[in-house]
Amino acid sequence: MATTMAASLLTKERTLMASPATTTSTWGILAEFDSAAEIFHACEKVRDAGFANWDAHTPFPVHGLDDAMGLKASKLPWVVLVVGLSGTCTGTALQYWVHNYAYKLVISGKPFFAWPAYVPVIFEMSILFSAFATIFSIMGFCRLPRWNHPIFGSTRFEKASDDKFFISIESADPKFEATRTAEFLKGLGAKHVELVEEEA
Repeated sequence: MATTMAASLLTKERTLMASPATTTSTWGILAEFDSAAEIFHACEKVRDAGFANWDAHTPFPVHGLDDAMGLKASKLPWVVLVVGLSGTCTGTALQYWVHNYAYKLVISGKPFFAWPAYVPVIFEMSILFSAFATIFSIMGFCRLPRWNHPIFGSTRFEKASDDKFFISIESADPKFEATRTAEFLKGLGAKHVELVEEEA
């Protein structure tokens, strides 16, 4: 009996040594609302309060929520335009170099710079460059890939894809102070407010 207990204690000790306790820190605050109208007006108040690192989570698109949050126009179209035009220039320059320097062949009396024949390649290069610009820019702007997010630890947040509306404010926000921010969100009509933790 004593041998069995000693072996059990030894096993527990090894388990504790093998898996050290993880420390957690506050990621932010999550507030729950019942309707689109409530979260719309709450977002206006959060925006006017001067918070910067925050987001709204809704089960469906809410018309005008971008303006209520004070979001600026996305930089994505400009990035895609610039990179797409660089693809246009690359396709043109490549074909110009091939036909005028690398392989100067006279075909059916056509000029070396027969630009109408360049159009398919130019078009495809523009689309290719634009597609890559879109993918990598979105990943950069959205800080992806991220395999998990602290907010997913909240069981109430599961209803964000069903019938509830949420506002999350990160602790990295300059105006964040746990108690005051929680009281502020409750004052906006939040039905439930909770701290969100993350592993340090």
